[in-house]
Amino acid sequence: MAGTATMERPAGTKAAPVDQDVLIVGAGISGIGMAVHLQQHSPDRSFALVERRADLGGTWDLFRYPGIRSDSDMHTLGFVFEPWKHEKTIADGPAILEYLNRIVDERHIRERIRFNKKVVGADWDSAAARWTVTMEDDKGAITTTTARWLYLGSGYYDYDEPFDAQFTGREDFQGQILHPQFWPKDLDYADKKIVVIGSGATAVTIVPAMTDKAAHVTMLQRTPTWYFIRPAKDGLANFLRKVLPEELAYRITRFKNVKLQDISFRRAREKPQKVKDFLTKKLKAALGDRYDATAFTPPYNPWEQRLCLVPDADFFEAMKADKASVVTDHIERFDATGVQLKSGKHLDADIIVTATGLKLAVAGKIPVRVDGDPVDWSEHFYYKACMFSNVPNFSAVFGYLNASWTLRADIVAEYVCRVLNHMQATGTDAATPVLADPSTLNEENIFDFSSGYIQRSLHIMPKNADALPWRLSQNYVQDRIDMRSGAIADGVLAFSRAGEVAPSAAVPALEAAE
Repeated sequence: MAGTATMERPAGTKAAPVDQDVLIVGAGISGIGMAVHLQQHSPDRSFALVERRADLGGTWDLFRYPGIRSDSDMHTLGFVFEPWKHEKTIADGPAILEYLNRIVDERHIRERIRFNKKVVGADWDSAAARWTVTMEDDKGAITTTTARWLYLGSGYYDYDEPFDAQFTGREDFQGQILHPQFWPKDLDYADKKIVVIGSGATAVTIVPAMTDKAAHVTMLQRTPTWYFIRPAKDGLANFLRKVLPEELAYRITRFKNVKLQDISFRRAREKPQKVKDFLTKKLKAALGDRYDATAFTPPYNPWEQRLCLVPDADFFEAMKADKASVVTDHIERFDATGVQLKSGKHLDADIIVTATGLKLAVAGKIPVRVDGDPVDWSEHFYYKACMFSNVPNFSAVFGYLNASWTLRADIVAEYVCRVLNHMQATGTDAATPVLADPSTLNEENIFDFSSGYIQRSLHIMPKNADALPWRLSQNYVQDRIDMRSGAIADGVLAFSRAGEVAPSAAVPALEAAE
């Protein structure tokens, strides 16, 4: 990495030079967002991004399956600093990539991205107050770079390995078996019988998208999902864009959608039966005589798993046109010609799509060490939803389960900039959320979602307490207030200089210099 950067500090103290003040891992939504926030809120801080893939976009560059689109509205999945200008608020993958590429090019961020660089290690040295990050390129060459702060925008799932449901008889099937995470280029599915296994957002996207050419598409589900039907276009948003300046129209629409998300989630938790009745009524209206209670009545309440968005009821329209169908059953095995079900029914298939879920990964599976000691994330508590107990100068983004990913990415980036500015103002080099005695906290599982991908990964996830600041909150409205206006030197986040042991609480003399 070109250039050497140091933070301003009082005379007489030393800090090892670094290649950049902030190293951002990942050039998807989280990483690009952090880069722009640094430009806006900490413009004198140098930064660079490293991206393991050959192009930016993260999830939106990796996934190429038919119909890929956002599962939330782009007025909240879009950034706070960049209006979403497309007519459709439920956007497809190419439109989202265009949005990200425009941001990167207009703000001259692309030249700061090092592509084809996979981070394979990160080591914090308290004496030097810096991270040394080890990277491997696509040819296997190893390089290192140094930074004062390490920011992980690497997402929350395993890019290398999806969840494997381990269906019996896979080797007997004579057709193609595909996973959405590794979709083949130019797949020919014309006039083919397709079985999509799964009932989540990916399956509900793929099914109607493949009906354009397929002979028939069957969604095979073990458990039904709650669906929410909404227009792909936001009528109010498009009206406001015609009569108001672009940025003002975007802010109003964003505020409206945040409030609606918050209200709908709270109502689902407080009055689940009323929400079930509402969603069922909408489904019956969309499907008419095709409605089947067995296929569309989940055994859990709405928002115990993420609601599955169906824009313009496209999934249900495909069913009414006899291009798609839903089967609720359990798989006994794959055989040469399709899927044998435990009920005795057989689904013929030329192509089987295993949309059975993702495998979560913490910190991008990067081995992280602090002064030589490996970090086991399951032994550390979240701090302010982005940092971790006793790990200095390190932050990561794990988006909301009940709202758009970018809402968290924006407020985390703003908060980290506030911490960086505090460090510069006080001449300190390290910020550590100090937790001397974890036994004083009441641990709580805030991932109270029954989704399989969450439940399968609880053992690797960082810990959460029952109260702030030691938790990954799921309340964006309150988080935004806390992270934008709460004190940086809060008595927990401790600031120190190179070579010093982090104090047990924030240094009182520095609290005013925020």
